[in-house]
Amino acid sequence: MRKPWIVGVLLAAVLLGACGDPASEPETGPPPRMPGASATTQRHAPASPSAEGKSPGVAVKAPSVLYLGDSLAMEAQKVLGQELRRELGATYTSAPYSGTTLCDYLEGTGKRSLVPVADKAAALVRRLRPDFVVLQFWGNAWGYTPCMDGITHDASPDKYFRRYQADLQRLTDQIAAAGDARIVWVLQGPDPITPDRIRRVNSLYERRAGASGDLLADAGKVLSAAGARYSWVQYLPCTAYEHAHAEYCTQPDRDRTALHRDDDYLHFCLAPTTSTPKPCPVRSPGILRVAREITRVIRQNLEG
Repeated sequence: MRKPWIVGVLLAAVLLGACGDPASEPETGPPPRMPGASATTQRHAPASPSAEGKSPGVAVKAPSVLYLGDSLAMEAQKVLGQELRRELGATYTSAPYSGTTLCDYLEGTGKRSLVPVADKAAALVRRLRPDFVVLQFWGNAWGYTPCMDGITHDASPDKYFRRYQADLQRLTDQIAAAGDARIVWVLQGPDPITPDRIRRVNSLYERRAGASGDLLADAGKVLSAAGARYSWVQYLPCTAYEHAHAEYCTQPDRDRTALHRDDDYLHFCLAPTTSTPKPCPVRSPGILRVAREITRVIRQNLEG
C-alpha cells in the first residue's frame, strides 16, 4: 500500500543524495566522486557462437559495451555486465556517477561537473572504442549538479526541457565525433511525483534516437503495468523468468514481485540506499528487468 505522498517526498529527499532526481533538492551534499573506481572493464569470451534471435549457425560478434548514467545505472551496472557477458560474451565497461545528468558527461564542463575529465563520454569512447554506448539518465530535474546552471524542472519546466534537449544534441555529437559506437538510450520508468516530466524526457530520447539513428531500450515498459506505461507501481506480476528463478519473484503466494522498497519510489535496488554510491548488493527484480531489456536490444542489433 502506498504511503501518503508527503511522507514519500520527505523520504525521497533524504534517500536521493545518491540519486538522479528527487522532487526537491535534498539536504545532503553531492555524492562523493570516485574517479577511476567506477570505470570498470571486464572481458570474457563469448558463451556461444550464436545469440538468441539469430539463425542457427550464424556467428555473432561479441560486442563491446560502455554503460554511463546516474544512480539508476550505478545500482544496475553489475547486473547489466553479468547479463551482457552471459548472453553475448561482451566486453563491458561501466562508469556511472550518481546524481549526474547529461551535461556531466559533456567534455568542456570541467569543475562544474560531477564526472572527472577521464570519464567523460567522448573520452571513454576514444579510449575504449565500444560498439555500443548505453546511456541511462532519469533526468536530473532539480539542479543538483553544477553543470545544470541552476535550471530546475519545478522552477521552469520549459527552460529545463530546452536545456535537456540541447544537452542531448551536444552529447550525441561528441560521442559521434569520438568513434563509431551506436548509442542506446534507456527509456525511464514512471515517476509518481511528476509523471509528465518522465513522459517528456522519454520523448526527447525518442526524437534524438530518430534523428541520429540511435537505439532505444524501453526499460520503463518492463517496469510498468500492462496498458499503464506512465502509472507508477511498486509491484508487478511475476514474469515467466521470475517464476522460473524463484529468488526474483518476491511474493509468489500473491504472484507478484517488488520493484521498489517501501521507502524509495525511485530506485530498484531492494537494499537500503547508502551514502556511498555502489552497485546493488542484493537480487532485485526491477534491476534485472532493465538489464535484460538492454541486453535484448543490443543482441537484436548485432551484425551477423
